[in-house]
Amino acid sequence: MGRPPAQSQRHPGWTEPMRPRPMDEMRTYEGRDLLRGKRALISGGDSGIGRAVSVAFAKEGADVAIGYLSEDSDAEYTTELVEETGRRAVAIRGDVAEREVCRELVRGSVAELGGLDVVVTHAATQAPVDDPTELSSDMLTRTFQVNVYGVFWTIQEALPYLSEGSSIIVTGSINGLRGNTRLIDYAASKAAVMNLSRSLAQTLVGRGIRVNCVAPGPVWTPLIPATLEEDAVEGFGEHSPMGRAAEPDEIAPSYVFFASDALSSYYTGETLTPTGGEIQPS
Repeated sequence: MGRPPAQSQRHPGWTEPMRPRPMDEMRTYEGRDLLRGKRALISGGDSGIGRAVSVAFAKEGADVAIGYLSEDSDAEYTTELVEETGRRAVAIRGDVAEREVCRELVRGSVAELGGLDVVVTHAATQAPVDDPTELSSDMLTRTFQVNVYGVFWTIQEALPYLSEGSSIIVTGSINGLRGNTRLIDYAASKAAVMNLSRSLAQTLVGRGIRVNCVAPGPVWTPLIPATLEEDAVEGFGEHSPMGRAAEPDEIAPSYVFFASDALSSYYTGETLTPTGGEIQPS
C-alpha cells in the first residue's frame, strides 16, 4: 500500500473517504471449498479486516452474516461482495456493547442462515490518550463493553447453536501482547479477550469446538483515521519491520485457516500474529 497521508474522519469510520483505499475485497483470492456449506457470523464485518474475512469465507463456500455498528453503506457493499460469489449474505445493525444486541445478532444470523458453524468476534473500538490521567471511567467502560463484554456475550449466545467441528475466532491485537503507550484501555481489552480465547479453548475442547485468536499488527482500516489524530495517521504502519501497515486482504487468510477443519483441526487455544515481522511472546 502507499504511504497514508494525514487524514481523519468521524467515528466509527467509513471506507470511501480513505486515501489510499484499503485492499479489502479479496479480488485475487481463489477459494478451495474449505468452508463449503458452513454458516459464519462475523461481528464488525462491514469493512476492513471484517470485510476481507467475509468475502474470503464466501469464496470458500460459506454463507455469511455480518454485524455492524452504523456504517450502512459499508455493510451493504460487503453483502454485495459476498453475494457476488454466489453465497448468501445478511447484515445486522447494532452496538455489541449491549447484551441484547449480541443476542439478536446471533439469533438473527441463525434465523437467516439456518444455523451457525463459525463465529468471528471482530468488532472493536479504540481511543488514544496522551496520559493515563486522561482515560476517563466512561472511556474505559465503553472500550471494555465493546471489546470484551461484546465478545463474551456474542460467544455465549452462539454456543447453544454450535456443535462438534465448529470454530470460534477472536480478534486480538499485537497491542494485547506488548501494550501501547496511548491505546492503554484498548491494549488491556485485547489482552483480556486473547486470554478469554485460551480459557474458552480449554473449556470447549471436549465438545469439539475449537477457539483460536488472530492478533494482527498495524492494518489499514477505517478505524485508523476515525480514531487517531491526523499526524498519527500519516505514514501509519511505518514502524513495523516491513515498513508499512498490512492490507486487510493480507490478514483474512489467517481466519480462513482457523475456520477450516481441513487446515487447522488440531489447533485450539492458539494465536496467529500477522504483524509484519514484529516478534512478540504469545
